[in-house]
Amino acid sequence: MKIKEANAGALTNFEVLDFLRSRGASKDPTRVIVPIAPSEFKVYDYLVESAACNQTKEHINDFLERCKNYKLAKAEVLNIINLRPSALVEIDPIIEQSEKRFGKQLEELVNLVVEVLPEPPTQKNAEQGNSEDKEETIDRKDMDEGERETTNGDEDQAEQTEDGEKMEDS
Repeated sequence: MKIKEANAGALTNFEVLDFLRSRGASKDPTRVIVPIAPSEFKVYDYLVESAACNQTKEHINDFLERCKNYKLAKAEVLNIINLRPSALVEIDPIIEQSEKRFGKQLEELVNLVVEVLPEPPTQKNAEQGNSEDKEETIDRKDMDEGERETTNGDEDQAEQTEDGEKMEDS
């Protein structure tokens, strides 16, 4: 591989993820066959859980075209694409002097980000996973109580079945 132009510019997380996929990072579950370093797999694992996972070139090009009106710095645009802020609180640290420069337009910019760039998989899974986490917590709590009953139970080491009947050990 030859470097055509050294330090041509910063890459988006999508471009890095696309590069790692092209080298085979997603194809080898054992992580032995492909010529990728362990550190690159760590980067790949992080990016698969980030907003870059669901982005496409079309999403990024569309965002770049539509955000030209805001006159953002290249670094600000790059950070917005990589982080995909979906609220004013999240975009404020990315844009320098955001209130002074944009005022009411800042809300429009956040809406543009939400509209054009797809949300990361962690946000989708978090909404679905909340109900599952609650159920799992309840089950663990019930298990802990059942274990306490078994260990703190009768001296003859009786155990309970699922029906609540006691079984004696021989």
